[in-house]
Amino acid sequence: MVAVWGTNFVVIKLALAHLPPLLFAALRFALAFFPAVLLLPRPAVSWRNLAAYGVLLGVGQFGVLYLAMKGNISPGLASLVIQTQVFFTIVLAMRVAREQVQPYQWLALVLGAAGIGVIAAHTDGDTTVLGLLMVLGAAFCWACANMVSKRAGGVNMLSYVVWSSITAVPPLVALSLMFEGWPAIEAGLARADAATWAAVAWQAFGNTLFGYAAWGWLLARHPAASITPMALLVPVFGMAAASLMLAEPLPGWKLGAAALVLCGLALNMLWPRLRAAFSR
Repeated sequence: MVAVWGTNFVVIKLALAHLPPLLFAALRFALAFFPAVLLLPRPAVSWRNLAAYGVLLGVGQFGVLYLAMKGNISPGLASLVIQTQVFFTIVLAMRVAREQVQPYQWLALVLGAAGIGVIAAHTDGDTTVLGLLMVLGAAFCWACANMVSKRAGGVNMLSYVVWSSITAVPPLVALSLMFEGWPAIEAGLARADAATWAAVAWQAFGNTLFGYAAWGWLLARHPAASITPMALLVPVFGMAAASLMLAEPLPGWKLGAAALVLCGLALNMLWPRLRAAFSR
């Protein structure tokens, strides 16, 4: 599952060679909605909640991420920077849900911020300042979507994602028409080959439906403390796949930035478990 989520950034880059980013996002969420909606009942949440989640995830996260990956950030770094959603979620939980941030979480935030700082100091190569800011914005929208889904309660996440996907399609289509224009849309659809449509299908079925179904299946059968740390492997797969398949370079500064961000993520995920083990 984490291999699918990690290598997905290479798939995104390949599809963006033919499709405009916002159109690509619209197609992805349309295919994630139908035909899966015929098999899954609507979750017991309001349309307002579904729409908020769908727009934040579809437009805010993936729409902006695709725009950034069109030429402003490399797939490997995108797979790493988008994981800062964990840190944004911590801050939002503190501000919105009034949750108390623990000292280890502050240290995790510092480590993550240091890693982003290293990337920001090297934005003269395959990543631009704009691209970094856009992916950070996408990560923030993902964190906001996390807060919205938390208010939905204990719903089936696969059904929740499928039914919310349709609410992302109209704004993505409207934005694509407004900013990319019909000529670019028509040209993109004309250029799209079998590999392009396979990438769109992979986004919808592999990344979205299989990913969330597998995640939910694992969490239902195993302790969350055993499963959630596996998400640390997503940027590992992402950066490795980008290096192997797209020849994205991995200089020392990039590996150092990845180490800082991953250490921050690991500290946030693993510290409660380690503290409980040592306190026995």
